[in-house]
Amino acid sequence: MASWTFVDGEWGEGNVPLFGSLTHAVWLSSVVFDGARAFDGLAPDLDRHAARTVDSARIMGLNPTHDAAEIIGLAREGIQKFAAGAALYIRPMFFGQEGFIVADPDSTKFALVIDERALPENNGFKACLSPFRRPSPEAAPTDAKASCLYPNVARAMREAVGRGFDNAVMRDPTGNVAEFSTANLFMVKDGIVHTPVPNGTFLNGITRQRVIRCLRDSGVDVVERTITWPELCDADELFSTGNYAKVSSCKQIEDRPLQPGPIAKMAHDLYFEFARSQPAT
Repeated sequence: MASWTFVDGEWGEGNVPLFGSLTHAVWLSSVVFDGARAFDGLAPDLDRHAARTVDSARIMGLNPTHDAAEIIGLAREGIQKFAAGAALYIRPMFFGQEGFIVADPDSTKFALVIDERALPENNGFKACLSPFRRPSPEAAPTDAKASCLYPNVARAMREAVGRGFDNAVMRDPTGNVAEFSTANLFMVKDGIVHTPVPNGTFLNGITRQRVIRCLRDSGVDVVERTITWPELCDADELFSTGNYAKVSSCKQIEDRPLQPGPIAKMAHDLYFEFARSQPAT
């Protein structure tokens, strides 16, 4: 896998070391990151991913050393190190180097990792209900894209894959549907799209927001509201949105098969239509 990392003012190829044994981020998880995509010479919503990285750093008490414009410029510079049109995963990050319990904000360091990762095929995925839940804002920094949130994602995925599924539906602390373990969740019932209203327990994803806008601009009703697990099991269609795979159809929820539906396909096609309308990298 080809990869380049920008750190300490220069680009390095391969798996560039970032941390020392005493780095605060290693011991106490003072790490935030974001994930943008480049493909076919395009980098849709790169500006929003860069801005969210800076916001996440501040939420975690770090002092970002680069602003969004600088991150965008470096990302575009890095994209040019790969073959034209390559499918890339772009991850800017900030992390704390020093401090005890609380990271010293002035020790914040920046890195940008870009590596080749193909966009997954939209062949449909199988999902089950996870026994694990998203934390509340009082229990974790849920308003940041923080690395410390992902071990909970990993244990939900581990349990789901162990049961023969590809992903899991996670609920919020009150028992309502939050999202899939790795992506935002949408359901379709009687031609109307429903998606959990952001309530502080999961990120209001950039691709999620983009798909909602694309659907509404095309005349599709999209309702953000509280969704229960029984409602989800009775859906006509389910699909996910996220930066890594963009828009993916769910083909099975627990033991109930689902056919990839017309609205999920519309969401997929509309997203890529939007992406291809953006300026080239």
